[in-house]
Amino acid sequence: MYSEKVMDHFSNPRNVGELKDANGIGTVGNATCGDIMKVYLKVENGIIQDVSFKTFGCGAAIATSSMATEMVKGKSLEEALKVSNIAVMEALDGLPPQKVHCSVLAEEAIHAAIEDYRKNQA
Repeated sequence: MYSEKVMDHFSNPRNVGELKDANGIGTVGNATCGDIMKVYLKVENGIIQDVSFKTFGCGAAIATSSMATEMVKGKSLEEALKVSNIAVMEALDGLPPQKVHCSVLAEEAIHAAIEDYRKNQA
């Protein structure tokens, strides 16, 4: 059902936990399935220097959070905004159709954290 990459990111998630010096935080959730994702960004000079997440949800939610954070670390905010749920799914070698919403949440959480960062800089 799940690819090896999904299982790896679920069993050994990267970038887990609260980032104490985050200057952008985004929280999103899906009431239907109960998944909640919180992404923390540390941005310096427009570049994501560090990123972490805390996710309450299924294995696919954890795996997509892990992969999404890996994909945006070291990227500019503009590059990070281009990381789509499709790109996250492809990087994980796919998700079952009923778990696609997890990749959408991961994309939305990254966007919400960037939006929070930009709001705090204004």
